Amino acid sequence: MMKSFRLPLEEDLVIRGDFHAREKNPHQPLLLFCHGFKGFKDWGSFPFAADWLAEQGIAVLRFNFSCNGVGESMTEFDELEKFGRNTYARELADLNALTNWLIREDNPFADSFDRHKLFLLGHSKGGGDVILFGAANPLIKGIITWNGVADVNLFDSKLRQAIAENGVGYIPNARTGQQMPITQTVIDDVDQNREAYDLLVKVRDMPQPLCLIQGTKDFDRLVAGAKRLAEAAKNGQLHWIEEGDHTFNTRHPFAGTSPQLEAALKQTAVFVHTECT
Repeated sequence: MMKSFRLPLEEDLVIRGDFHAREKNPHQPLLLFCHGFKGFKDWGSFPFAADWLAEQGIAVLRFNFSCNGVGESMTEFDELEKFGRNTYARELADLNALTNWLIREDNPFADSFDRHKLFLLGHSKGGGDVILFGAANPLIKGIITWNGVADVNLFDSKLRQAIAENGVGYIPNARTGQQMPITQTVIDDVDQNREAYDLLVKVRDMPQPLCLIQGTKDFDRLVAGAKRLAEAAKNGQLHWIEEGDHTFNTRHPFAGTSPQLEAALKQTAVFVHTECT
């Protein structure tokens, strides 16, 4: 089954998402699926992945961060002003609001998962979010990244200079052709929280198990970053997906699964079930 939800936040912000479960089972784990930069919950393979994991007895909640730039359309970047001010701090606040809502007894999905078996999965930049939010968080039992970042700074000197001079810079979206705005607020969040957002320190000190799932054909910086995270992690495991690119060889709109995606899904399921035994 899949049920959609809408969680209002302060001001004009809202978290929109979908809950997937094979059945009502209060003993099954719940995996929160976090999209990445220029990503959204309905991108390509993400609904398929949620259904696949649900069939393995793992409830999945996939959602849009409140400032990811995708509004009620669910699939179009129709809220670029919000995208331009989206920060890690904002996304961590979203995760905090979401988990606090989920563990409430009156949560509409409370009869379909075990609140003591919460896991986080983040793709790309979402991998940074789940480490920052989940590390040492007593609500979180385990953390998984799919081609996750090892450094929260995604912004090069050229973009930073444009923002410093004009108050806003732009990153092209190759798929849609849109120019995606980035404001000084986003840069300040990364720079002013450099120590708090140090992912290598986070994985070194976190007590929960960490599962890094990384494609061998992903961007060089992410392949190298996965190695650094694995070396730093106190309780981590790195799994390579041979010939896997940044989206495990799937595209948007979704045209079908791939051996690389299925390998990542199988490893994800093994990790969650192992940590629940």
